Amino acid sequence: MKNTISGLLRERSELAGEIEPAQDKLRQLLIDLGSIDHTIRDFDPDIDLRDVRPKPMPPRQGAAQGEVTRIILAALRQHERMTAPELAVHTMVARGMNASDQGMRKTVTKRVMSILRHHRSRGVLKSEHGQEGLLVWSVS
Repeated sequence: MKNTISGLLRERSELAGEIEPAQDKLRQLLIDLGSIDHTIRDFDPDIDLRDVRPKPMPPRQGAAQGEVTRIILAALRQHERMTAPELAVHTMVARGMNASDQGMRKTVTKRVMSILRHHRSRGVLKSEHGQEGLLVWSVS
């Protein structure tokens, strides 16, 4: 029981230590947003900024190092041949992401293409032109 309490106190201390920097970050974001709003209003004083929807940003380090590569290689081993958009959807599903989000799908497709090109240059993967002009990828 003493170890449990000690562990919980340590975890509480770590979480509490993250609050102040998070509040500082939020404060700075609000200041930056206010500055941009002010500049926009300099150009268009009648604009209603409530109509501007926030753009969701993908997480910076959402995947552990090599996680997406492992997902891609496993999918290619299982399906033998896939396009980058197919691999992107497969990756999103495997990582629990919303595969119907077109913007996120486009971002993930770019990341997948980068990984595919990297591994093609190392001889791990190969590509060939398939139907509809898309590259079809497979394990070498």
